[in-house]
Amino acid sequence: MTRPLILASNDDGVHAPGVQMLREALLPIADVIVVAPEYEQSGTSHSISLHAPLRHKRHGEGVHSIAGSPADCIYVALYLEGLLPRWPDLVVSGINAGANLGDDVFYSGTVAAAREAALRGVTAIAFSLLDGGDLLLAGQYAREMSERLLATPKPEGQPALLSVNFPPGEHRGTRATRLGRRLYSDGVDVRTDPRGGEYYWIGGPGGVQHPHLDGSDTEAVDAGYVSVTPLGLSATQPEHLGIASFVAGG
Repeated sequence: MTRPLILASNDDGVHAPGVQMLREALLPIADVIVVAPEYEQSGTSHSISLHAPLRHKRHGEGVHSIAGSPADCIYVALYLEGLLPRWPDLVVSGINAGANLGDDVFYSGTVAAAREAALRGVTAIAFSLLDGGDLLLAGQYAREMSERLLATPKPEGQPALLSVNFPPGEHRGTRATRLGRRLYSDGVDVRTDPRGGEYYWIGGPGGVQHPHLDGSDTEAVDAGYVSVTPLGLSATQPEHLGIASFVAGG
């Protein structure tokens, strides 16, 4: 009987401890091939490289890097002939070093790798570990969740796309959640380089806050639970079709 094939990626880079742990955790249940960015690509969201060449390197048996974004890695893995032995049964991304809660999913390269897979028809799950979390424990959870996801009947239409966040400390359990909100301190820090030119750092100096929303991923991890959030691929806002109709002159 052929074992399942899992394609793994991330946005922290091919040598990141998170993706190495994820591969080790999943090898007992599946064949695992890693195709991850050559360098860290945190915050690159769903960018793809249309006007730059992509370089491919091998890093031992079943481990590859692409000099591009996480979405590039999934695209190349799926469509470069011979890189994968067959179409994957599951794509996993992570384990990210840091949270991807609430609004973070719009910026996260980790989530984008999973989303790219779902866009191509492959069930996918992204794993993120909050600061101070136990990577070994997260790997154990990731194996159990991936095994259950492989056994889950495929839904009609969009493949399942899940985002998982592991809290720090001892886990109290798991919860199915919806996205919360993450409020960052916004601002642009203006600095001067040694030659007198201006440059900028975006993002304010303060920490991250989030309002309490019952049933949200932020609420779950605050309470010590692992959050499992289903994500969608449609960006249409049905409630605003009236506005669109008015603007269109209809």
